Amino acid sequence: MKLAFFDDFKLGAVKGDVIHDVSAVVKDIPHVGPGDLISGLIARFGDYRAKLEAATTGAGIRLADVRIRPPLPKPGNIVCMAVNYMENGTLAKKPQINAFHKAATAVIGHGDTMVLPDEPATIFEGEAEMAVVIGKRASHVPAAEAMGYVFGYMNFIDGSARGLPSAGFFAMKSRATFAPIGPYLVTADEIADPQNLPIRLTVNGEIKQDFNTNDMAHDIARCIEWVSSVHTLEPGDILATGTNHRGLSSFMDGDVVEIETGGLGRLRISVRDDLKRTWSRETRLDRQRNGLEGPTPQLAGQYAKAT
Repeated sequence: MKLAFFDDFKLGAVKGDVIHDVSAVVKDIPHVGPGDLISGLIARFGDYRAKLEAATTGAGIRLADVRIRPPLPKPGNIVCMAVNYMENGTLAKKPQINAFHKAATAVIGHGDTMVLPDEPATIFEGEAEMAVVIGKRASHVPAAEAMGYVFGYMNFIDGSARGLPSAGFFAMKSRATFAPIGPYLVTADEIADPQNLPIRLTVNGEIKQDFNTNDMAHDIARCIEWVSSVHTLEPGDILATGTNHRGLSSFMDGDVVEIETGGLGRLRISVRDDLKRTWSRETRLDRQRNGLEGPTPQLAGQYAKAT
């Protein structure tokens, strides 16, 4: 099943190119907003699935005629795995498993805009990722049991403001609008093998990232095992599984960015930068092949260094 919020955060179930309003089915779940509603549904999904499926038998509404909203508008936790890909086999050994938190207030959805802040970042990037959504409370879960804690999957873009004076992930990763998710949440039963899914990110139609989840250094089960040993995960929490960095490139004003993961739909966002800063379009792999180190230098706009 594909779950999504639409318009004024009505809950819907997506089938093909239509969405069915299933709000009436879940109105008895205690909630004060859509964030509580979807996390409550995830925790009780077994009690509601048949009723939700029964509510999708009518004509529905064309997806093109509604505004799609973030499927998890207020997650309790967004945990992002750090350096979790083997970079197409170019890393000599597995990186040490590691992660960081991203603020839940960074969430935006399909059709929304990532806003680049007035900060002296050396470059702004967005990392294509597949996100796991937790289905039940998970604490000290062994890897052998971990996939039983997965509710579903969705597209995720990890926005980054790199090179800021404040070292660390907080200022880099938790900016407002830096966590695009969606367009919908796909239940785990629809994805036969989450460790073999193609992920592609385009900027203005040009492919920048193109990789597969089979290149993860630490698979989904191991990530859940490790993260749940650090802190408890709750229903509706997001675990972003990392990216292949070789295709990362600059995000700039006016860009249209799309990410598509096999079976998870296509998430589209735009980018706005009121300072109109510019960078070249080269990827990290382009620079590596040309013998260059460090991020793509800023070409013009505020904070550009004189040459």
